[in-house]
Amino acid sequence: MLYVVESKNRAKFNALIDEMHVLRARVFHERLQWDVNVFNGREVDVFDEADPLYLLSVNPQTGKLEGAVRLLATTGPNMLRDVFSVLLPDGLVVESPLIWESSRFCIDPDLAGSGASRINRVTTELLCGLVEVGLIAGLTHIVSVFDARMARIFRSSNCPADTIGKPVRIGRVMTYAGLFEISQDLWNDIASPAGMNFPVIAEVQHLPNAAA
Repeated sequence: MLYVVESKNRAKFNALIDEMHVLRARVFHERLQWDVNVFNGREVDVFDEADPLYLLSVNPQTGKLEGAVRLLATTGPNMLRDVFSVLLPDGLVVESPLIWESSRFCIDPDLAGSGASRINRVTTELLCGLVEVGLIAGLTHIVSVFDARMARIFRSSNCPADTIGKPVRIGRVMTYAGLFEISQDLWNDIASPAGMNFPVIAEVQHLPNAAA
């Protein structure tokens, strides 16, 4: 089950948002050993203060958070422009109300004990959710900064990115910037191998249309 959390309904999901920050600390700080800020066991950065939208994958039986991803408008603060501009060719600016940025894609490492099928299911759910949000909001693209690990996940999920510029080694990993064109065809390519034939988002009450 996938929930869309934004400023207007965030109070309803405070507990899950807190779980998300704990999960991000486990994934990005403990498991991947990224240089991120962790406070009281929770990974939080400045972009969490920029009115992001979150997609939260929740186990419908247990109510436990199993995965999450964040979306930011490229017309405001975002990671590609403000942190990883080295990935952009000279003079290129990715800024449009029709392009949002995804970041902090993470899945509960404990799901590894449940086998690949559950991990793949949550991955597919999050990716389909990103496309669904894009279609609802009238986006043309989602841009993302990601490492080689995520590049492999995108390819294996039939969700390849159009790479912007050249990959750069940042810290421990090769880092890429890529654009994903939002379309119903992309949703079908991701969902069909997993046997999904229905929208994954549980409810969207307030999401604005970026093209309006």
